[in-house]
Amino acid sequence: MEQKVVLITGASRGIGAAAARRFAAGGCRVVVNYHRSREQAEALAAEIGGWAVQADVSDPVQVRKMVDNVLDKFCQLDILICNAGVAQQKLFGDLTDEDWRHIFAVNVDGVFHTIRAALPHFIHRKAGKILTVSSMWGQVGGSCEAAYSAAKAAVIGLTKALAKELGPSGITVNCVSPGVIQTDMNAHLDGETMAALAEETPLGTIGTPEDVAEAIWYLASDAARFVTGQVLAPNGGLVI
Repeated sequence: MEQKVVLITGASRGIGAAAARRFAAGGCRVVVNYHRSREQAEALAAEIGGWAVQADVSDPVQVRKMVDNVLDKFCQLDILICNAGVAQQKLFGDLTDEDWRHIFAVNVDGVFHTIRAALPHFIHRKAGKILTVSSMWGQVGGSCEAAYSAAKAAVIGLTKALAKELGPSGITVNCVSPGVIQTDMNAHLDGETMAALAEETPLGTIGTPEDVAEAIWYLASDAARFVTGQVLAPNGGLVI
């Protein structure tokens, strides 16, 4: 994938940062999107020889400007990784309208805005790889994570629908659905809880951002040229 241009949303840390490093190591030119973590994003971009660009994915105007800037700079976009996301643990009865809309604005609307902005370029080229990032809770649901589970389930549904719609244009659309991963999103879990989750996982360990990055790399590679509309779940067997 030498010299291919990849845009990764929410790439300043966690899974997004691991993916940025993996694609840079594979010879790609990587665009690191961030919302608020400018210092982290710019440090990562400097580390991998990439380019950091700010945009709130829940804002369609900012997203369109970001994609336009990428195309102006590189004159191409080959791979789009919709990774930006937020989570919240709350009893369903305690969820406010604002909680619900915020979770969907980033996790679902953000994917919609980003794909919509990049799609004309992909269709014009009759080529492109689109990767979305869901969660095991999008597959089976998580207690006290109703909004997050519903949003991530929507991402899977969108992935499958777009795979059917865009396949004739030579565009593949796939999803990665991680299990419990050592990221800031799970920083609220104490050591005892993480140990219990590792014990519950058939492979006996918690996943790393690099594990997920490898799954994303595969789906974006030529090895997955005949793969579309699929959900690849690096979860250690926790959800089967």
